[in-house]
Amino acid sequence: MNIKFMKLLKLLDAMAGILVTFMPRPVQQDLGKMSPDRLRLLIIRPGGIGDAVLLIPVLLSVKKIIPESTIDILAEKRNSAVYSLCPDINRVYHYDKPKELLDAIRGSYDIVIDTEQWHRLSAVVTKLANAPRSIGYATNKRKKMFTDPIQYSQDDHEVLSFFNLIVPITGEETSDEKMPFLTIPESCAGAIKHLLRGYGTRNIIAIFPGGSIVERKWGGGRFHLTAKLLFEKGYAIVVVGGKDDFRAGEQIVSGLTGALNLCGKLSLPETAAVLKESSLLITGDSGIMHIGYGLGTKVLALFGPGREKKWAPRGRNSRVINKHLPCSPCTTFGYTAKCKKSAMCMSAISVEEVFTEAMTLLGKE
Repeated sequence: MNIKFMKLLKLLDAMAGILVTFMPRPVQQDLGKMSPDRLRLLIIRPGGIGDAVLLIPVLLSVKKIIPESTIDILAEKRNSAVYSLCPDINRVYHYDKPKELLDAIRGSYDIVIDTEQWHRLSAVVTKLANAPRSIGYATNKRKKMFTDPIQYSQDDHEVLSFFNLIVPITGEETSDEKMPFLTIPESCAGAIKHLLRGYGTRNIIAIFPGGSIVERKWGGGRFHLTAKLLFEKGYAIVVVGGKDDFRAGEQIVSGLTGALNLCGKLSLPETAAVLKESSLLITGDSGIMHIGYGLGTKVLALFGPGREKKWAPRGRNSRVINKHLPCSPCTTFGYTAKCKKSAMCMSAISVEEVFTEAMTLLGKE
């Protein structure tokens, strides 16, 4: 995201914190008066890719319970492409485009759900939408902005936390997380199968070396050594990521004949299509990790600063390597302080550990 825009958002959020103090709590209205079988919902999801992905099981559950409901999303440009992987979404507005933000606020929705966990600006946006029912997390003064404030715990997996937001709609607690829950657009699926056709029957291992902060990155050199070991076992190596990951991608594929560095060359849906064709994804704690998980691809996740209990992929198709150092995890509500130990929690993970766990997931112990 543009640094100047990030600073502006932080300033607006601080101002929103002051504004919240003076705004009255909205009055709750009965869902029974809103044609509950045809509810119009606006879901606010600012932030990164991972949160956006883990919200999708909740959206699918709402459509299953209320088939005639209409779901619109208010997202940021950096995470909005995720919603092309969910065909049940009606429309996506952009939180960081003033005209689209205003259109969403004026949308006359029955229910607005703010899925932001801490910052207050989205809570004020929820209040301004003036829906009969508004739902959001009661993590600070933002709780005054909702007719239905919901408790939030750092100990709950984030999918469960998101499911808690629809309890006022469904009337019961649920965690109906069907796997896989992401859908690849047909146009992307065909193009990627053509791109990877040269591998034939060779199993593809995808590697994502990036991360939202430097502390979550394992390092291109370590990924290269791991890729080399897997390449020698007959696996095809494909590196995915953004433009910022291109140099690490080149380091990883160096000397590996036929390995592909696709960093910066694919859209997010196209990257998802590559992961769908892969036998395994090796990644740090990242949005790409969540996409692999949501597609049902086997995922080997390397954790350090992040909260494994809240964010790690679950189930038999996933494994997590975490050294559980005394200072880890150090991330709370998305904020990670600059590490004074050079991210020892990540550097302590060895190439041998990652290779062994990868082979185990692939059924090649």
